[in-house]
Amino acid sequence: MKFTLTSVPTGIPTVGEEEPLFSNLDLFLFSLIVGLLIYWFMSRKKVEPIPEFKKLDTPAPSTRETSFIEKMKKTGKNIIVFYGSQTGTAEEFANRLSKDAQRYGMKGMAADPEEYDMGELSRLSEIQNSLAIFCMATYGEGDPTDNAQDFYDWLQENDDEDLSGLNYTVFSLGNKTYEHYNAMGKYVDKRLEELGAKRIFDLGLGDDDGNLEEDFISWREQFWPAICEHFGVEALGDDSSIRQYELQEHTDINMNKVYTGEIGRLKSFEVQKPPFDSKNPFLAPVTVNRRLNKAGDRHLMHLELDITGSKIRYESGDHVAVFPTNDSMLVNKLGQILGVDLDVVISLNNLDDESNKKHPFPCPTSYRTALTHYLDITHPPRTNVLYELAQYASDPKDQENMRKMASSSPEGKALYQNWVLDASRNILAILEDMPSLKPPIDHLCELLPRLQARYYSIASSSKVHPNSIHICAVVVEYKTKTGRINKGVATNWLKNKLISDNGHKSTVPMYIRKSQFRLPFKSTNPVIMVGPGTGIAPFVGFIQERGWLKEQGKEVGETVMYFGCRHKNEDFIYQEELEEAEKNGVLTQLNVAFSRDQEQKVYVQHHLKKNKEHLWKLIHTDNAHIYICGDAKNMAKDVQLTFCEIAEELGGMTRTQATDYIKKLMTKGRYSQDVWS
Repeated sequence: MKFTLTSVPTGIPTVGEEEPLFSNLDLFLFSLIVGLLIYWFMSRKKVEPIPEFKKLDTPAPSTRETSFIEKMKKTGKNIIVFYGSQTGTAEEFANRLSKDAQRYGMKGMAADPEEYDMGELSRLSEIQNSLAIFCMATYGEGDPTDNAQDFYDWLQENDDEDLSGLNYTVFSLGNKTYEHYNAMGKYVDKRLEELGAKRIFDLGLGDDDGNLEEDFISWREQFWPAICEHFGVEALGDDSSIRQYELQEHTDINMNKVYTGEIGRLKSFEVQKPPFDSKNPFLAPVTVNRRLNKAGDRHLMHLELDITGSKIRYESGDHVAVFPTNDSMLVNKLGQILGVDLDVVISLNNLDDESNKKHPFPCPTSYRTALTHYLDITHPPRTNVLYELAQYASDPKDQENMRKMASSSPEGKALYQNWVLDASRNILAILEDMPSLKPPIDHLCELLPRLQARYYSIASSSKVHPNSIHICAVVVEYKTKTGRINKGVATNWLKNKLISDNGHKSTVPMYIRKSQFRLPFKSTNPVIMVGPGTGIAPFVGFIQERGWLKEQGKEVGETVMYFGCRHKNEDFIYQEELEEAEKNGVLTQLNVAFSRDQEQKVYVQHHLKKNKEHLWKLIHTDNAHIYICGDAKNMAKDVQLTFCEIAEELGGMTRTQATDYIKKLMTKGRYSQDVWS
């Protein structure tokens, strides 16, 4: 379309068509100039709000996040309790010790070493009568817990650190059935002394294979009198309950701001953003959930989780951590017995404004969400919970018994062992069997420990299944002495993750925990795998990977499997896969022990002894790597003893030499264990 502007002087007739006043070029240039003027004007307008952003210019650096010394000075605290915790128990003990300090006229704080600059330990002497307590758990094969890894590295790397002004003590958490019993606590205790720190009280050793709670109470009851004597202070004699959090009920709150089960970030289950970890799990759809065993009263299951698009990477031997939820029937019963509306929205706010831990679990949330997603309601409660709840029992006899169970007296220990632990009484069972006990639900929620992620050895290889993670597990269900049926939280929750006919897929919040349980770097190294029951899980992944390597034309060393189960016709799990791998030459030898198919029980170690010459050649001559997965208490010990006996007999060694030989294989990474008790 062409526009022409004509000038028509008044009263003068036009003759023909006049020349346009402006050409197209003039119009274009005119438009361009106007456009530039508008752009300049608008861009000038945009820069006006800049002064507002100046508020965000880097403020004076805050020491709040990393300086525990400044925080202690500011809040008048003289005791700091660091915890290295994987399952929450060490953190729980640390909180108990920091609360104890108040009863002894001191002020304590629990602290996550991951959140602070541990180089400040040398400055603790700036605070009068100061003490650092370390509650350190050991994970896996003598490793530090995830949150204590940086602290462990710092201790290893700083030989010239002077900690001569530091008073310290260590309580260590471990399990005697593991090879490296309490390794982390022992290391911290020894290393702090090497760097000049002063040990105020002896190292405490907690054994989870026995009674960890009892070990802790016994240590703690000797610890505080020694500390009082050292610092010249007296106990206040105030044994009343000390609340750490105060209740806030929300009557008018935007429900978009209420947590509904997320572990970290609000709405993280609705809007998923990588990277995925313990504070930001990925919701993986369950694509397969099948029963593995053909018969029998147990339920062994195989699940497959879809990780497509998550950017999650894993290696054979890694662990998958899943966040389970509690049975809704248990949660409802708790609400009924306490006579509360579980859908009330609340926050439990830390009374200590300076604490990094503002709430015991994500808040604001409802009691129902807290009891379903955040709190452990199925494990027998620890003695400190009973002690704190005793005040709410209207029957003096109940009060006395609860306080007795929390003491270190032989009678109290025996009562706790018999009435709580041996009878597997969870908090609901205790409330049912002690009708006079009616605690306020907010205090109960403050005291119960956090529901923890459960770890499973991954039963797949990422080379073969890059977009899925496989889990192999046995469903836990048993009858207690009181006649109740107790169910394992995670396994029963996983069992019910069904794939419906309409294609709806259940999801599992999960993340990956890296492991040292790895196939040898050289594919030509032989591998010997020993995994009875669900201990076969990582070896399914190993076998898949060795098969994939063969397909790639790689030379693969001997792959030997020792598996054990009860009956061939009942629980020979992954039978088809194992036999197929043997047929294809991926498994060079498959040895299966059916323990109950004959009068005399036959276990994996019996098959190991039967093949001792072949095994010794693989280990001593061919540089084989040995892998053990499964029960730590009996199987792993028996298998290790068998390997020692083979080394003794065929290597011409004494028992001590044979034991050292196997220990050296462990040190070199040629004898690896992924065990649990």
